[in-house]
Amino acid sequence: MTTQTVEALVEGGKATAAPPLGPALGPLGVNIGQIVSDINKKTSVFNGMQVPVKVIVNMDTKKFEISVGTPPASALILKEAGIEKGSGNPKTDKVADVVIEQIIKVAKMKESSLLGKSLKEKVKEIIGTCNSMGILVEGKPAKEAIKEVNEGMYDQEIREEKTELSAEERAKLEEEKKRLAEEIERRRAEFEKLAKDIIAAMAGKERGAIKAKLVEANIPDKIIKELLPIEGEAAAGAAEAKPGEKAAAKPAATAAAKSEAKKEEPKAKEKKK
Repeated sequence: MTTQTVEALVEGGKATAAPPLGPALGPLGVNIGQIVSDINKKTSVFNGMQVPVKVIVNMDTKKFEISVGTPPASALILKEAGIEKGSGNPKTDKVADVVIEQIIKVAKMKESSLLGKSLKEKVKEIIGTCNSMGILVEGKPAKEAIKEVNEGMYDQEIREEKTELSAEERAKLEEEKKRLAEEIERRRAEFEKLAKDIIAAMAGKERGAIKAKLVEANIPDKIIKELLPIEGEAAAGAAEAKPGEKAAAKPAATAAAKSEAKKEEPKAKEKKK
């Protein structure tokens, strides 16, 4: 039996006969429309996410099998949390909150690729991923949530494999997400004010000393880079603003220097004689 395998990355539930699937499947003589329809049925749960799929075609019978992978755990968590990206500073800035049912859902979706032997262990793996993304679990930092899992606080939900949320629970999570966003903005404003005060108080001092003081005050690196540009950046910016003038000035100065040097050469030779 001869088989051909076509691999592609498609948007969950929205595959089409356009590239990359159509051109790859066309030469194999299969029913492209049927394959696309089957892929969309299998990937509809991943709506809005890129999903890896494999289409294995029997070249003798033209029958096919579709194998659907899953997006990374981080992408699934983002979808459950209703956000586009994780926190840029996960230790201090928390961007969303999820509940244990959502964690169980992601653990089940990634079941075959997780290391844990039991669903409980896999749940802890997913919570660990939340930690690096700045996402709370049941209103707590990931480490505390894992401790609660170890203590058996969510054994019933895990045993029953609960994955559904009520409308009320989802509404609460949305409110919490808004509150966390406001908290991040408030904290950023405080950091910016403190950083500007430090920079003003140390005006005239070396950049390294000012940066050290900002770091000591726990100012986030992103804010430091915004408020304390690296030396030379301002000059570079000015050069980019008027490249014609700068470019012309340097050759002119060089030409003048060469002219003076040539005038001095005969004098130097006379002195040597």
